[in-house]
Amino acid sequence: MSPYIQLLRPHQWVKNTFVFLPLFFSGQFYNRHLLYVSIVAFIAYSFVSSAIYCFNDIYDADMDRLHPTKRKRPIASGAISKKAGFILMALCLVIGFSLLYFLKMPVSLMLLLGFYFVMNIAYCVKLKQISIIDVLILSFGFVLRILAGGLATDVWISEWIIVMTFLLALFLAFAKRRDDFMIYEHTGIVARKNIVTYNAEFLNAALIMTSTITIVAYILYAVSPEVTSRFGSHYVYITALFVLAGILRYLQLTFVLEKSGNPTQILLKDPFIQISILGWIGTFAFIMYL
Repeated sequence: MSPYIQLLRPHQWVKNTFVFLPLFFSGQFYNRHLLYVSIVAFIAYSFVSSAIYCFNDIYDADMDRLHPTKRKRPIASGAISKKAGFILMALCLVIGFSLLYFLKMPVSLMLLLGFYFVMNIAYCVKLKQISIIDVLILSFGFVLRILAGGLATDVWISEWIIVMTFLLALFLAFAKRRDDFMIYEHTGIVARKNIVTYNAEFLNAALIMTSTITIVAYILYAVSPEVTSRFGSHYVYITALFVLAGILRYLQLTFVLEKSGNPTQILLKDPFIQISILGWIGTFAFIMYL
């Protein structure tokens, strides 16, 4: 893979598929115009997120060289200069915001994407050094993706989808921090400054707590009269099976196999997680569209 493509981290764009969730749950996924604006929002979000990855790798180059896997990143390894990284970052920003401007997307979407960019720059520079705040910022980033999808399509977003997205992202963020801590514990290398403010007991408790809350909240969502009425089905609770299976598998990957450092790679490579997600989407699609 070209180091320039690697710097953009296109595999991380899978996170931006959260932009499509408001449209999917609105039951209007077949609406060509709404699907079109969702795709535009997804592409713009992806370019701006790549700009953030460029900045992050430039800013963290010295720390990344201490990490067993991050040291292979283009900036840290020396494959790309910091100057070239800044140029690529600027190009991604221009493309992302130009798409929204010239395709006449809502101004509110441009403002939200601008806020997302500024928030993540602040995260790269300072906020990720503050324990707990760092995982809350990462989780809020997923909520912003949901809001972006709602703004693009003018689809109302329920409190449930916001709460569930935040909880799931928080669970994944704590799992990622646990992987960072295990590297620190085994090697003594402080690849992330705030990792010394965590310990295994706290991270294990946080994972158990967030996974439990997520499952309970999802079941309450699936059986709530509001949801069953909106979807016109009393079988939404069946989707909870796939949520439970996916979370249990992720806990297994975290505690047993210790492979929770890269949630995106797990999504792209773990068949169990993939089947759980496809089963969840397929069940909802059957309930809403068939």
